[in-house]
Amino acid sequence: MTVGDFGEFSLVTRIARRLPQGDGVLLGPGDDAALVSAPDGRVVLSTDLLLEGRHFRRDWSSGQDIGRKAAAQNLADIAAMGARPTALLVGLGLPPGTAVAWVDELFDGLCEECALVGASVVGGDISRSEAVLLGVTALGDLGGRAPVTRAGARPSDVVAVAGRLGHAAAGLALLSAGARGSGPLVDAHRRPRPPYAMGPRAAELGATAMLDVSDGLLQDLGHVADAGGVRIELDSAAFAVPEELRQAAAELDADPLAWMLTGGDDHALAATFPAGTGLSGQWQVIGTVTEGQGVLVDGREFGKGGWDHFAE
Repeated sequence: MTVGDFGEFSLVTRIARRLPQGDGVLLGPGDDAALVSAPDGRVVLSTDLLLEGRHFRRDWSSGQDIGRKAAAQNLADIAAMGARPTALLVGLGLPPGTAVAWVDELFDGLCEECALVGASVVGGDISRSEAVLLGVTALGDLGGRAPVTRAGARPSDVVAVAGRLGHAAAGLALLSAGARGSGPLVDAHRRPRPPYAMGPRAAELGATAMLDVSDGLLQDLGHVADAGGVRIELDSAAFAVPEELRQAAAELDADPLAWMLTGGDDHALAATFPAGTGLSGQWQVIGTVTEGQGVLVDGREFGKGGWDHFAE
């Protein structure tokens, strides 16, 4: 059965019944708006847009994969502010021929990813469209902490990352080269694994700046450098290149370090910390903050890279 056969309001009712609600949800789907508690008195918000053919392909990823990915990239933005994600709102555009079972999978994926951080899908909207379109808004709670923005990096800070780098880019390259089925890199493209808990933990440790790596490490750290009026200097020797990246790079005649520096969609967290901060093994120090501007690798510019929606 397709969503065209099912009808808008029957589909909305079906989706709402699949959405478990957490303790912080005072009023969930079914009314004009949801009501979510905000114990901190402030709400952290972020939104992202995912377009079929631009951000995902249904022949490469299942509905569940796409739901997990859509939730992950929004929840990671909340964690990157040092906050705990609490809720998602989902705007969904669907072609009328879309299978209802695929929509079930999509929302199962959204809910599964939310469950990792104790968040809930609390509402949204549905409309007809020519291709699948997902607009996701995430909410979060700071728990009394100050938000960690992009603008606080200072000379002498160290730069560290938590989470995977380059895996999603390598997976995309393999899929583009004809790979099918599953594997650690292809799966990384389909389902990111952001280190959600490390965002609030970084705030507790005194992180001076932080963001999630969605568009490529160099490009995203460039935002930190610009916002703070500083230079970021990275040491290529500090990057431990996983064996699966080396193997894929050899197969595709690519540079695995380039994937780690310029590939997006892993949603690792990159942060700056005062020198001497005791960082756990989940944080890998990869460079320092100095006076100046821009981002350098081994003292020089690495070259262009990173995601730009309007680049050819």
